[in-house]
Amino acid sequence: MQKSDAIRAIKERLKLVDIAGRYVALKRNGPRWMAPCPFHKETKPSFSIHEESGLFYCFGCQASGDLFDFYGRINGLDFRESLEQLAAEAGIDLDARRTDGGAGGAARQRSERQSILRLYELATAHYARNLAGANGAACRAYMERRGIDAALAERFGLGYALPGWQDLADALRRSGCDEALAVKAGLLAKKGADSRAYDRFRERLIFPIRNLSNQVIAFGGRLIGEGDEAKYINSADSAVYKKGDQLYALPQARRHIAAQGIALLTEGYMDVLTLHQFGYEHAVGVLGTALTPEQVKRLSGFSSQIALLFDGDDAGRKAAQRACELLLPQGLGCRVALLPQGQDIDDLLRTQGPEAFERLLDAAPEGLRFCLDTVKQMAPRDAVAWARNFLKSLVDMPELYSRYASSIARALNLNEAELKGGALARRKGAAAPAGGAIPSGGPDGVFEQQILHYAARYPHRCRTLQEAGADVFLRTSRTREFWKKLFAHPADEVPYHLDEREKAFWMRCRTGEAPPLDNEEGELAPLLQTIAAKQKRMAHSSVSAALRRAAETGDFESDQEYIGALRETQKDDDDEQS
Repeated sequence: MQKSDAIRAIKERLKLVDIAGRYVALKRNGPRWMAPCPFHKETKPSFSIHEESGLFYCFGCQASGDLFDFYGRINGLDFRESLEQLAAEAGIDLDARRTDGGAGGAARQRSERQSILRLYELATAHYARNLAGANGAACRAYMERRGIDAALAERFGLGYALPGWQDLADALRRSGCDEALAVKAGLLAKKGADSRAYDRFRERLIFPIRNLSNQVIAFGGRLIGEGDEAKYINSADSAVYKKGDQLYALPQARRHIAAQGIALLTEGYMDVLTLHQFGYEHAVGVLGTALTPEQVKRLSGFSSQIALLFDGDDAGRKAAQRACELLLPQGLGCRVALLPQGQDIDDLLRTQGPEAFERLLDAAPEGLRFCLDTVKQMAPRDAVAWARNFLKSLVDMPELYSRYASSIARALNLNEAELKGGALARRKGAAAPAGGAIPSGGPDGVFEQQILHYAARYPHRCRTLQEAGADVFLRTSRTREFWKKLFAHPADEVPYHLDEREKAFWMRCRTGEAPPLDNEEGELAPLLQTIAAKQKRMAHSSVSAALRRAAETGDFESDQEYIGALRETQKDDDDEQS
């Protein structure tokens, strides 16, 4: 099925009001439904849904969009993931009736994904049986020493991989599974093409990693015995898993993150489990890698506040600074709580109790302050380079630029004007920032915005505007590109082809404090009058310029056409005045 057909079919079967009602308590207020916003912590009903248009808007945080935007944002999904999950809920086959020549490949990929998910479902059940059975005694004893009780183990679906090399492999063979696919999924491994596949996870406590649809897509494994192998290993990337995109325990934590208004982000599986056991159910963990932009995007869908809980050694400090450098330019608030040297979260909570942990959180410095305290220890040249690079990263949040530049200049004893100048020079050629109005230039910039504002509200009238000559007044590449996209796609598909800045402009023109979309002709008439008036002034200017050139050169014959146009223009003016 074509994407546009799928979007339309999903919206016919699933309504934004019904989907949003699962997450917030909506109350009708005239043509709108209102509730406290699920995307930022508040109690006032600033979140609104216009049922007829199927769009939402928050007057507090300016979040806006349609069904797919809401579902993706509240579940930390990208558009493709939202489309797939909503299609499944609506009972729509995305592979049906496709005619783009890639149907076979897409169907095969979808089938492979489903087969891998089935393999992980079987493996999860197998590991859980191992943990509960007689052979799981050693793992259960390890869990007891670490304070993991049966309820927590069940909630997170923990399991046990036996020490042997063929336990899971044999179980999958008995179930009729494709061995090659199990190797591709990262459950089994092979040393050579002709060798027998063997278990990748052995003698390990197994941590299932789930996506936001609660499907197991990967495993983490912690060695419980002594040996030369790595203490922790993780599934390799596969058709269903990319570790830089996922966060451990996010499916279990997302509701608690929204309720608390903050996420606790730590590094290890055991840290996350301990936090949840002590009631900190808004905790999630990175997956054996440094924090990534994709993880930040996913987490920011649930909260704009992040508390980083990292080790207090040099590696932990560096990881915390890198995380701050990703979070702050996205407009997210973050604090850094470094654990005492030689202690982990489990040690702190079990030996000193929640009170000590709360004191650690209360004393955690704000993210920028933490970074600046670290940068102050650098050589002056390196500190200046860090400051300029950090400011350069604010391309997507220009409203934070001056605020951060002032703070950095004061902290590092730098000249603010020179720092801004150096950073701005480095930003030349960068992409236009997201949010705000579509960039325009020159004295007619405001008029460009008026044209695009109407076009975004009533895209089916773009042809009328073009016939009136409106596109002549679009002077910048950004405004012309936006105009081109309005022409290229049906109105209900336009948002899925816009970049973040364009989409923010589109939504602001149609939702929130924008007037209802019920005065199409009334809004068009003054715009057409202004276009006509500006065209007349342009004609006057052109003719006047031609006359000046003719007077300078003495060649009046070649400019007779312009002189005739001037006479016609003057005649029109006289007719209007009479």
